[in-house]
Amino acid sequence: MYDADKAHYVVATAIIVKDGKYLIAKRASHEDAFPNKWTVPGGKLEASDYSSRPKDTPVHWYNVLEALVRREVREEVGLEIKSIQYLTSLAFVRPDNIPVLVVSLYANPVSTRIVLCPDLTDHAWVSLEEAKKYDLIEGIFEELEMLDARLKGVHAGEWKKTLSNSEHGP
Repeated sequence: MYDADKAHYVVATAIIVKDGKYLIAKRASHEDAFPNKWTVPGGKLEASDYSSRPKDTPVHWYNVLEALVRREVREEVGLEIKSIQYLTSLAFVRPDNIPVLVVSLYANPVSTRIVLCPDLTDHAWVSLEEAKKYDLIEGIFEELEMLDARLKGVHAGEWKKTLSNSEHGP
């Protein structure tokens, strides 16, 4: 039986890491959610993301989020990615009352030529310090902090709001 309380959009995002910098992109002004804000590539899971390919066991599809984030990164910024890893997760409720689960991943690019989709207007490769100068979607900076610490061999733990969050962006 359908249970609306258990129905969510599932989204995967990817922080792309190259030479110690992180790829961020600016959302277009026509976007309903977070127009003109800077973010990382990602998007919604569609049933065809797994149902159109053979099952990995008699009943299951594996690596669904990895396939999703590969597709979204390719569509949004034109990059192929590898070494996909889990970073954190979050949930929010959209203005139309649809709950959303976001799984934040990180990866390395295989290719380097950025080709933006029409929903993105600009991109930048930034260090953690440089990221403070951009109007990022709330929470993205803390994800960059977590990843920066992890890549430096420091256990980052779980996402938490930091003082630096209030110090960056307009």
